[in-house]
Amino acid sequence: MKILVVTQYFWPEVFRINEVAQSLRDVGNDVTVLTGQPNYPGGEIHPGYSMLSVRVQEHQGLQIHRVPLLPRGRGSGLRLALNYLSFVVFASALGPWLLRGKKFDVVFVHGMSPILQAIPGICLAWVKRAKLVTWVQDLWPESLSVTGFVRNKAVLNAVGYVVRWIYRHNDLLLVQSRAFVAPVSALAGATPVEYHPNPGEMAFGETAAAEHPALRLVPGFNVVFAGNLGIVQSLGTILEAAEQLSDLPDVRFVLVGSGSRDEWLADEVARRGLANVQLAGRFPPDAMPGILAQASALLVTLVRDPVMAQTIPSKVQAYLAAGKPILAVLDGEGANVVREASAGIACSAEDAAGLAIAVRELRRMSDSQRERLGVAGRSYYQKHFEPRALANVLAARLERLVADRTGPGGPAHGHAEGAR
Repeated sequence: MKILVVTQYFWPEVFRINEVAQSLRDVGNDVTVLTGQPNYPGGEIHPGYSMLSVRVQEHQGLQIHRVPLLPRGRGSGLRLALNYLSFVVFASALGPWLLRGKKFDVVFVHGMSPILQAIPGICLAWVKRAKLVTWVQDLWPESLSVTGFVRNKAVLNAVGYVVRWIYRHNDLLLVQSRAFVAPVSALAGATPVEYHPNPGEMAFGETAAAEHPALRLVPGFNVVFAGNLGIVQSLGTILEAAEQLSDLPDVRFVLVGSGSRDEWLADEVARRGLANVQLAGRFPPDAMPGILAQASALLVTLVRDPVMAQTIPSKVQAYLAAGKPILAVLDGEGANVVREASAGIACSAEDAAGLAIAVRELRRMSDSQRERLGVAGRSYYQKHFEPRALANVLAARLERLVADRTGPGGPAHGHAEGAR
């Protein structure tokens, strides 16, 4: 099967779609990628790339086509909006030319925010007479209001109409959380909506700790948070819990990652005099197994919001794979996974007191009790989130869609029979 992956973000940027594309290739598919110029997370075009260039690369058996892209910069909403729109425009206008002469069975859109990046997928599916599948990672327009990026109801309603149009031009919509099925279906019309979770990271396929980890944790009870340090991560909850645990000198919160709240976080740690909070910075994905293997517990937090309660943060899969107890300070689907896996302790989003109590409870457990939680999490990961198994499931889904010539993406939607 010939698959075109459309995604604004791709290697050398670090996103899960990198490994999903590789997994689809590994299970026997011909995978091509259409993406932009790498500029995440720093906001500037990576060395060796150019903002206004088009180029073709080969990486781990994948052919990558890149279109021009305005870099996102740092801290400017306008720059970020222009970054998103530049990919939509250039991928839609130049994508058919860059991919001329190539045939595809499926155009597969990695539907991270903003969902507008599915528009080039719609264009290319029409040009290539291919089936169109979008993997929805965030709820739109709800995500705009959660982050505070847009609060005007008229604008949110207008975005809702665009999202409805995008969804209804797909042949299949996949969603990363079971809780997404209902809200996405409400906008999707006749387009089928199915659950397909984010897989874990390939780097966690082996559980052995690195002999020389990139970050060596100080001995003690280390609660490690890994990932984006942004608004929706409710970082204030972590700091409040740290204040409540100041009587336990061996307890330390280690925050590994970076994001829009970096400066605020550093200022708050200093202002509050939190000697038990370590800001470790960002590390490459292949360093994370060795870091997480040293943790006493792994922490995931989100703000209290109905949309966030429907989301499963991708770090949950990584934590399960790491085989360590999990502290989940969030509502809904993410907390349900931790509970169902019997992999740790969950409490309500933004509950700093609950987090402090959970840390004390884990700390009081014996090593064997904590180990049982980690083993249960690892077992759940192997059953539900193992990358190669999920790649086989995804490939089978796409093959069934291609075989169904009378489905939503068949001749009735203008996809000519046999025109690939």
